Amino acid sequence: MTSAINHQPGFSTINPKPSAGVLNPQLSTSNFFQGKKVLVTGHTGFKGSWLSLWLQSMGAQVTGFALAPPTRPSLFEVADVGGGMTSVVGDIRDLAHLRAVFAEHQPEIVIHMAAQALVRYSYVEPVETYSTNVMGTVNLLEAVRGSGSVKAVVNVTSDKCYENREWVWGYRENEAMGGFDPYSNSKGCAELVTAAYRNSYFHPSTFNDKHSTALASARAGNVIGGGDWADDRLIPDIMRAITEGRAVNIRNPHAIRPWQHVLEPLSGYLLLAQKLYEEGAAYAEGWNFGPNDEDAKPVQWIVEKLTQSWGEGASWALDGGEHPHEAHYLKLDCSKAKARLDWHPRWHLDETLGKIVEWHRAYRDKNDIREVTLRQISAYNA
Repeated sequence: MTSAINHQPGFSTINPKPSAGVLNPQLSTSNFFQGKKVLVTGHTGFKGSWLSLWLQSMGAQVTGFALAPPTRPSLFEVADVGGGMTSVVGDIRDLAHLRAVFAEHQPEIVIHMAAQALVRYSYVEPVETYSTNVMGTVNLLEAVRGSGSVKAVVNVTSDKCYENREWVWGYRENEAMGGFDPYSNSKGCAELVTAAYRNSYFHPSTFNDKHSTALASARAGNVIGGGDWADDRLIPDIMRAITEGRAVNIRNPHAIRPWQHVLEPLSGYLLLAQKLYEEGAAYAEGWNFGPNDEDAKPVQWIVEKLTQSWGEGASWALDGGEHPHEAHYLKLDCSKAKARLDWHPRWHLDETLGKIVEWHRAYRDKNDIREVTLRQISAYNA
């Protein structure tokens, strides 16, 4: 664990059982989210489930809006995420349904994560990808615009929103939007939609007593952690193969990615939401949340570490088939979040991989997964 935690603003966690160790006083005394009405779109997905549990543990009144869980099994189901929140099954492309949910639940904070999130799937279903990721964002912001209750919106996009030039340095928030494939391009489009709505409808010059919504976007990528069973993602592919006793097939062993535990960017989203709520337009812009440079590692490094950590004869092999284009190298410059939000990654990659192995062993051994996941959230804060 890095020393950065000693000065990073954080969030209190109310756990069903006391956590091991002593919580950092700055983290344990923060109660910003206690009682806040928070709407999370995409709450049944991997990131959304982790975020919903974290918000529940802080005493927020959480409403989720999403399709049914995208995988089976899913973190949403095995950790009983829906048991501590209001879960609404709906399609982000259905504006009328969204507006009805806003009218009923009157959220103060909105974190938008509903998306078609897979690069390879976007080649097969580009229309679904664009309609969900672009028009879904338009619908979400239209629902916000028609609501008088929302003070802060964090629209979560992706590190792949940038025009990737295969640079060795990280992309900053003011770099050009782009995207080679339909998924990446749709996230660049979602960023442009966000900027247009901020300039047109949520600009400080339009603030008044009835409407003063601060809108920001958050860009992160390659989040990993326990409970991800999505297709065509490295960690789920590895863990599926390991638990089924077969070799892990790897497509691009030399591709370098900015790996980070799912809690790292989620902590950034929460901190950003609080800043937007309390200070408004000063933070209404794009933000990068990525790991430190030393945690940008090749795929081969990740798979070797995980197979070694798991043991039990786990192994991997190169998949030599034909595959769609995927970026070889992409990382983020997070200097702005570190300087202005005082946000810093807390877990190095070795610790992150250890947490993944711990989580999946607990799942295999039929432990209480809600408790296991909450315990990891508490450990992250400790």
